[in-house]
Amino acid sequence: MTRRESTSRRRVLASVGAGIAAAAAGCIGSGGIDGEPSYEDGNVGEVNTSNASERSAEEMSAAESLAEQEPSQSVTPLDVLSLVDHEFVVEDGYLGSTVQGTVENTGDDRLQIVEVRTRIYNDAGNVIGQYLASNGDLDPDSAWEFQVVVLEAPADVADYDITVLGTPA
Repeated sequence: MTRRESTSRRRVLASVGAGIAAAAAGCIGSGGIDGEPSYEDGNVGEVNTSNASERSAEEMSAAESLAEQEPSQSVTPLDVLSLVDHEFVVEDGYLGSTVQGTVENTGDDRLQIVEVRTRIYNDAGNVIGQYLASNGDLDPDSAWEFQVVVLEAPADVADYDITVLGTPA
């Protein structure tokens, strides 16, 4: 066998392997072969954070009781979940920094759990927090308007990314 035939054979095998991997990725959802979710970029953009005040101790306590930070281990990327829209919003009072938006179940079956995960970044591009919102029982062809409570001060948030995961019923 010549060197050229050997190289050609390797290319064919590599192409076949890549094709099988791509097909497997399509079968398990939008997250890829390893089941890791793919995140979509968010943008703090035009939100004026300079007027936002720091939470008082009481407001921080209330926000901490609402902020979810422990992700479920039973959720995975699902092709039937669609992140319709999302934005960084600064609310008055204890809510402060939030990420709000809408998720749709475009499938034919009810979902037992739906979870929106966000990663919050500072100006240097470092993750400074990870927060989520979860919902049980999302019916087929229905939407859920979520609100993720972020414990970081609005002035500390430069950017975020977001993903949605779920568990079939």
